Amino acid sequence: MAGLEKKRALVLGVANERSIAWAIARALSAAGARLALTFVGDSIERRVRPLAAEIGAELVLPCDVTDDAQVAALFGEIERAWGGLDVLVHAVAYAQREDLAGRFVETSRSGFHTALDVSAYSLVALSRGALPLLRAAGGGSIVTLTFDGSNRVYPNYNVMGVAKAALESAVRYLAADLGPEGVRVNAVSAGPIKTLSAAGIRDFRQMLHVVEERAPLRRNVTAEEVASLVAMLAADEGRAITGQVLHVDAGLSIVAL
Repeated sequence: MAGLEKKRALVLGVANERSIAWAIARALSAAGARLALTFVGDSIERRVRPLAAEIGAELVLPCDVTDDAQVAALFGEIERAWGGLDVLVHAVAYAQREDLAGRFVETSRSGFHTALDVSAYSLVALSRGALPLLRAAGGGSIVTLTFDGSNRVYPNYNVMGVAKAALESAVRYLAADLGPEGVRVNAVSAGPIKTLSAAGIRDFRQMLHVVEERAPLRRNVTAEEVASLVAMLAADEGRAITGQVLHVDAGLSIVAL
């Protein structure tokens, strides 16, 4: 992938070897990027550090995206180590299990706040924190992950669908804000992929089965396929693309029934 050699890339959201964020980190590393990864808590740190070593990530840093002090500390460490940043990948989302399993109308106020804060507002907070470093690099690329539950109703997705809709809107507003400074902001909408976070969605296996039956390509997608598009958006090949939601879903999003 041209345009990624020695680029400095921060990837948030690696949880284990099956996470989409991990596939993205590997794709960026394979294209020559220098990597920084984050973790939240001791258990995630124990999983992330061996993965970071596997791809030669230079930085492994704590960051709870709901804590402004930790966000500021994260970018302070990156500034001290690198002086700038070229790529920010936001692969962070969370909703309370009970707010996914029940009826959407029963979503609690605290559950709604949690889902929107972690899954959508965190992109705003991280973009703001990264902006001085992206400026120092002469511009850069911000990419987040979304899902078609932002536009259509998926069983047991509930408040996360609302959070993804907010995230996609944030992408457009951020793209308009940051474009004059040479910063591009895009979202990749992935088809259902079996990950740790997907385990919290009831009947997720059925969702995978439906994709195989109805998607135009008659198959599910892989984390590596999503990662390929993220790497393209991060590289020079994506230099004229911003404010977009691009689908990697075997065509599922074009099918009505």
